[in-house]
Amino acid sequence: MTLNNILHTTLAGITLAALLMMAGCAVESQTNMGGFVVKLHDAPADYDEVNVFIERVEVNNTTDGQGWQIISEPMRSYNLLELTNGVFEVIADTELEVGTYPQIRLIVSRDQNNVKINGETHGLFIPSGAQTGIKLNVDAEIRDGIVYTLLLDFDALRSVVRTGQASSERFLLKPVIRATNEALTGNISGTIVPIEARAVVYAIAGSDTLSTTFADEVTGEFLLVGLEEGVYDVSVEAREDNYTGSTVNDVDVTVNETTTLEPIVLESE
Repeated sequence: MTLNNILHTTLAGITLAALLMMAGCAVESQTNMGGFVVKLHDAPADYDEVNVFIERVEVNNTTDGQGWQIISEPMRSYNLLELTNGVFEVIADTELEVGTYPQIRLIVSRDQNNVKINGETHGLFIPSGAQTGIKLNVDAEIRDGIVYTLLLDFDALRSVVRTGQASSERFLLKPVIRATNEALTGNISGTIVPIEARAVVYAIAGSDTLSTTFADEVTGEFLLVGLEEGVYDVSVEAREDNYTGSTVNDVDVTVNETTTLEPIVLESE
């Protein structure tokens, strides 16, 4: 092979390699990704258990509702009443292409949900059916290299509906869920005494109750999570008789911070 041929072959190889590198860079730049995590927690209720079976989690990146894509398939049951005071279950943890996702939906089993009351288990029927799923408007903005964490507050108390007479009573699951971007929220913590009061704690803005939890029955501590920045009243009620309620007004919540209150004392009647 002549020197000219060798040079020509070498230059051609270098050119091809450069083109491939450029193509690779172009592909990489077109597929920017960001993290997307979905956490489930609960506003509690006076049941023994509320078990919801989640089959899959989907997101939608269109405005017409046609662009659904599966991001997680848990295929398991969650006892919502275990998810209080800052305890979460991660039901999705994935990467998505950069963009805005207007909706998320949970596909819940039609016949594997139940509520336990005084030791007796009752089935929870979903009237709307499992096909359409539980749809939530979230407008989640996924950015390159950043993890977006969505908090889903599943309100067990308002989601379980009793129907019929005592002899033919049925329980329906009509999910009430509040979705918030964790990066835009803060928390309120504190302690209720005496512990024996078995307190329920509410964060209230205006006339809206935006977060609820039970005080821990061992320590009396509580944590109200997923609150957008603003001013709240913290209302406390005893689940045991002979204790008065109490309210702490004008509690400031700041993004990414936990506001800790002085111990709240419930007086005995």
